[in-house]
Amino acid sequence: MLQAGRSARLRIVGQAPGRKVHESGIPWDDPSGDRLRDWLGLSTEQFYDPGKVAIVPMGFCYPGKAASGDNPPRPECAPRWHGKLDAHLRAVELSLLVGQYAQACYLGDRRKATLTDTVKAWREYLPLGQLPLPHPSPRNQPWLARNPWFENDLVPAIRSAIRSLAL
Repeated sequence: MLQAGRSARLRIVGQAPGRKVHESGIPWDDPSGDRLRDWLGLSTEQFYDPGKVAIVPMGFCYPGKAASGDNPPRPECAPRWHGKLDAHLRAVELSLLVGQYAQACYLGDRRKATLTDTVKAWREYLPLGQLPLPHPSPRNQPWLARNPWFENDLVPAIRSAIRSLAL
């Protein structure tokens, strides 16, 4: 589930693969990935080019089904592997922190009280090379409907930041 190259300038830190992605072995190979690529303004070819984009999940295997959605990523994965992986990703200029688990790990106590507040504060994090995002899952459609500022204000800023990386 890891896809990364030493020259990647964009890192996408997601949650853990869903069942379909776990079976295919291709990260973000589902409707969530379609929406994420749209938010980023990246073609499929750009998105899956490991020399441009490092895709690093918080968990490397499907964590199983929960009452609503999937279980959280396994807690031992990120502490064990992310530091070692990050040491090889020296060209990364921007890290997209997709969902609460990535935000908790990478932002720590700089994170706001809620995911919504953290994503709303994106201007604080962007100069640090980090950009918190909600999960692009179709299950989050109600969140997107309640927060039209995301697609009106933040998506254009995301695309601009991605363009500046010249992927």
